[in-house]
Amino acid sequence: MLQKILGHIRRCGLLSEGDRVVCGLSGGADSVCLLLALNELSAELGITVSALHVNHNLRGSESDRDEEFCRELCERLNVPFTAVSCDVSGYAAEHSLSTEDAARRLRYQAFADNSAGKKVATAHNANDNLETMILNLGRGTALKGLAGIPPVRGNIVRPLLTVTREEIEAFLAERGQGYVTDSTNLSDDYTRNMIRHRIIPLMREINPSVVQTSVGTADALRSEDSFIDGAVTKALEECMDGDKLKGLAAFPEVVRKRCIARLLSGSSVPYSGDRLRAADALLLNGGKLNVAGDRYLVAENGSIELRTISVSADPQELSVPMQIGANRLFPSRELVCEIVNCDDLKKFEDVHGKLTFLLLDYDKIRGRATVRNRRFGDRIRLSGRGFTSSVKKLINEKIPVSARAELHFIEDDEGLICAEGIGIAQRVAPDGSTWRLLAVYVREV
Repeated sequence: MLQKILGHIRRCGLLSEGDRVVCGLSGGADSVCLLLALNELSAELGITVSALHVNHNLRGSESDRDEEFCRELCERLNVPFTAVSCDVSGYAAEHSLSTEDAARRLRYQAFADNSAGKKVATAHNANDNLETMILNLGRGTALKGLAGIPPVRGNIVRPLLTVTREEIEAFLAERGQGYVTDSTNLSDDYTRNMIRHRIIPLMREINPSVVQTSVGTADALRSEDSFIDGAVTKALEECMDGDKLKGLAAFPEVVRKRCIARLLSGSSVPYSGDRLRAADALLLNGGKLNVAGDRYLVAENGSIELRTISVSADPQELSVPMQIGANRLFPSRELVCEIVNCDDLKKFEDVHGKLTFLLLDYDKIRGRATVRNRRFGDRIRLSGRGFTSSVKKLINEKIPVSARAELHFIEDDEGLICAEGIGIAQRVAPDGSTWRLLAVYVREV
């Protein structure tokens, strides 16, 4: 197993000669294995090893037992030892966090505080990585998330990432080395433990070697992600001009989306998969998309730019190509569009019973649909009426003054088909031949 760890360290460039390495030591099997392995490999790697234990003070005497175990182990190995005490419960309450999230934040803060000029080695192993891959898949992720835990992040390295928990326990048994067990890891209280104790055993029934094979899968995904990142870097070198990406539409979709993601993150603007899909559609079709407060993506002629725009100063030009899912024009409200088969309408109404939504015949929409704000001179022939009405007049009749600035409208190639708070056009009204409905509603964000 030592040779597997050594090969992983060298292949991924985790450690270099002369590095001072702080080993995160909880006292559990994984971290004890990490400390022993790095200590045994220290001469060959040319590194010096110390240990850091973070006492979360969550399990009373059991937490104190773990700290004392780590202290005695380091004394026996002649490894420098530091213990840090944290009030996880108090921090979680103060910052409205889960206990698990608070513990993670304080643990990594302790690593940062005690590793200036050094590298931090954590004991994440192949089992942990498979759990992370499954967790990310369940929550929704892209290629990077599917690869799981990165071998290197800043000054944090993971030497055990290709080693299974079974190999770790065998390594410790060979050396007669004990370890402590965190009782919370034996319960299904946390999502990760549910994956560990219930989902992975089911996967082992399909493939007993699923943990080992996931190592190769994660490595392949990381390699492909790295290749794409390289292509993105080259595209940015060619396209980036301040807060504008010129000529980005000429690149493949995956490169376009990652370039937009970097543009947004570089200005501390949050984004999601849905946001990137909407931004990419904007890039190809032109228009404007609100992304945060008064920040907008503006696209034209195959280029896209991040701008600061006062909504009140330019109220007539907000538009995005309609997409199934969330469509954002305004900072605090978005228009959600969902396709519903007529046979599933009752189920949809049960789920969305508290929302006010409009139903259009999706197959009657003509050409490209666009979500936009109000325009001067808008007119619509509402369902059930035999005449065309002025939208301005309908707004004055139905919409409070305070709500008029952020109304959503949908138009297709032949004109307005949906107006928030007013209704839908007669020509897209569902009838006896309707098969697919477009359900439209607004939600606060």
